[in-house]
Amino acid sequence: MRGIRNRPDMNKHEEKHFMTEEISFSKLSGAGNDFVVIDNRDCSLSLSQQEIAGMCRRRTGIGADGLILIEPSASADFMMKYHNADGHLGSMCGNGGRAAVWFAHSIGIPFGDDKGCRFEAGGHTYRGWITAHETVRLQMLEPKGFREEIDTGKGACHFVDTGSPHAIFYTTGLEGVDVVGRGSEVRHRTDLFQGGTNVNFIEVTSPDSLSLRTFERGVEDETLACGTGAVAAAIMSHRLGMTPATTVQVRVQSGDTLEVRFSSDMKDVFLKGPARIIYRGTTTAS
Repeated sequence: MRGIRNRPDMNKHEEKHFMTEEISFSKLSGAGNDFVVIDNRDCSLSLSQQEIAGMCRRRTGIGADGLILIEPSASADFMMKYHNADGHLGSMCGNGGRAAVWFAHSIGIPFGDDKGCRFEAGGHTYRGWITAHETVRLQMLEPKGFREEIDTGKGACHFVDTGSPHAIFYTTGLEGVDVVGRGSEVRHRTDLFQGGTNVNFIEVTSPDSLSLRTFERGVEDETLACGTGAVAAAIMSHRLGMTPATTVQVRVQSGDTLEVRFSSDMKDVFLKGPARIIYRGTTTAS
């Protein structure tokens, strides 16, 4: 970690207390998904899994669904390194990607004339655009790994990988669903989903809209929004004929709405919604 200074007469307790430099961060919300975002373009910051988990821990840390490091890229405008709230490197986070685009713009990373940028994340290159004040559109990966009618023993679900793995249950009376209880059971079904899965509960509300609640792996709890989950919900609902439209409005638990737009063959997929800086501050990793 940056900020460590050597002093021969200092014991280990004193080193921990005095040798830690403050780290500047921004807290961002992407439709209710919240993230700690740090400008690490000078690559001077190295955080352990425990330190990241401590920052993301609510009540005793900053509190967030994940932590994002903005770093240099040799082939794009910047690199996004996304860590889940448990501190481990995560797969793609759609709302995290949109938050990263808004943050990159706020710190002066040059964007194109179309207010667009390219960034690396998880070995893939993504494109993002600022479409209005605090609104970001992101081009997602082509969905893959479609599976239907998977018997979980707790009801049938569907599955698609939209950059992160997502199991999907359809329901009515969405507000009454035990998202944490049911979600945590299915999330760990590695016999059905290699490496585990995010778990989504969906209620279709019209031919072009649905409501969504998500249990996210790595957070191990329900989150107020999930970008890749919104994409999975919209794509699977269209594939099953539940939402014929190719632009679907997805209402998430925060009350915000994410727009998922895709081509008729479901290969070109875009996620749009709010992304904003909530506050800025400093912290120390511990």
